[in-house]
Amino acid sequence: GCGKGEFLQLLCELGNNRGIGFDPGVQVDRIQSPAATRMRFITDFYSEKYADHQADFLVCKMTLEHIHNTGEFIAALRRAIGERVDTPVFFQVPEATRILRGCAFEDIYYEHCSYFSPGSLARLFRASGFEVLNLSTEYDGQYLTLEARATSATGSQQPLPQEADIELLTTLVRSFPQRLAAKRREWASRLQDIAGKDRKAVIWGAASKAVALLATLPEARFIRYGIDINPHKQGHFLPGSGLPVVEPGFLLEYRPDLVVIMNPIYRKEIQRDLWRLGLTPEIVTL
Repeated sequence: GCGKGEFLQLLCELGNNRGIGFDPGVQVDRIQSPAATRMRFITDFYSEKYADHQADFLVCKMTLEHIHNTGEFIAALRRAIGERVDTPVFFQVPEATRILRGCAFEDIYYEHCSYFSPGSLARLFRASGFEVLNLSTEYDGQYLTLEARATSATGSQQPLPQEADIELLTTLVRSFPQRLAAKRREWASRLQDIAGKDRKAVIWGAASKAVALLATLPEARFIRYGIDINPHKQGHFLPGSGLPVVEPGFLLEYRPDLVVIMNPIYRKEIQRDLWRLGLTPEIVTL
């Protein structure tokens, strides 16, 4: 799951490495790098038919959540590694505990068919023949990362402290419907208030979170534009809602009263961009 290839490019540039990326959606024409000759892309899903493509480091970033049979996938990866038990692997997925705790409905959508807490991710790898070396959360707690290596040991590895999350998950799941309903009412009221006062609102961050927000809240129809700094998104539309995606400079003309930031980790950066444009709208984050 190398996506458009940017992360593999970074790995190859930083370490003078060679890389192989698997992804049906890879766009090789976007790769403009001195490391391009050291990268190879295969426009296909990874499977055991590619087991002969051996590597010194295996990375799967923001892909496992899109896979239905995760147990079979990780087991196949372990079989491909074979006797090379020192081969490190690194996985990154959305952190499900945060989603449940914060009722982050914008991070729940059909493309994500598998969700992981620290405990469930570690148990998956341990059951598939890996030793879990490290579990951590990154990106302001939004992503869960796992470092592991294949092992031939048959004994049971001691769980890491952060794996003890079953009771917490049970509590969060039971209360999730009520808390989600309250959060939806809060946002519906806020968006209706915008429309009632004839104020203009935009979304900053035209990605999956924005698609989920617009699909979940009918009141989000009062939002007219999505802002994104990615030039490959500008001039296009969000799926489902058809919301136009424009560059930040468009705001000089549109002058919104409210900017809804889809990912709070970018709040300071976006606020600086708005100030540079001479704009001081109200800013809210999900």
